[in-house]
Amino acid sequence: METLSTRVLTSVIGFLIVSALVWIGWWAMLPALIAVSFFGLSEYFRMLDRNDLDVRRLSLGVFGTALIVASLPMFSEYAPWPGGSWREVVLTIAVGTLLVLEVIRPGERPLERVVYSLFGLLYIPWLLGYFMLLRYSPDGQQGLLYFALPLLATFAADIGGFFAGHFFGRRKLAPEVSPGKTVEGAIGGLAFGFVVVLVVSQLAGIWTPLQAFLYSVLVASASQLGDLSESLIKRALRTKDSGNSLPGHGGFLDRLDSLMFAVPATYFFLNISAFTN
Repeated sequence: METLSTRVLTSVIGFLIVSALVWIGWWAMLPALIAVSFFGLSEYFRMLDRNDLDVRRLSLGVFGTALIVASLPMFSEYAPWPGGSWREVVLTIAVGTLLVLEVIRPGERPLERVVYSLFGLLYIPWLLGYFMLLRYSPDGQQGLLYFALPLLATFAADIGGFFAGHFFGRRKLAPEVSPGKTVEGAIGGLAFGFVVVLVVSQLAGIWTPLQAFLYSVLVASASQLGDLSESLIKRALRTKDSGNSLPGHGGFLDRLDSLMFAVPATYFFLNISAFTN
């Protein structure tokens, strides 16, 4: 119960901080996302160090910051080509730079270093950039509501999944990756997340019940995938927690794993789905 209360307290404080930053706008979110990217990459580096794996740390720091800056709303008005984005430009330059560095100064395992460097870049700063993109989709006013949806849906799915798994959990969802996850917990998380999304969407008048259900399925699946993906990474790198920065939660990657998939999924749902208004 002490661990649970610590987790809840940390979650509430984190939710309030995130809400304040999102409400203020890009000039508060930009340094916050850069800082989270820095801490997330630092946790990633420490996990790799324990397994004698190397990455281009300075390059990841530079290009990770550039990816988040390229996600700012004003850059979307000056796309490098129709339908393109400066994020793609930064990512392309990053790939080329990492390969050139290995050609100039190859180590013992150059390909391995490129692969782990690119994965870190895509997994952390690239996904964090969607937080900024979603905040301003389709504009600064409506973006506030749409950004709140994955936060509320993920939080509800966590609560519903915890209690459904605790009381009814029997069948393991992915025993080799995360033994604690159950099918019943996943269904409970989806159900409670749908209730929250349905209520919010009806009060705001943005979606029909069908649209709310489709979004709930998408964001619940993305949330579970994010959680299981981080568990897979930690298992592969023989690490229990990515860090110990957040009491009761481990590190930043442990806390953000679900949102790092749920936020991009929400962005794609709003901009691609034929079911949205």
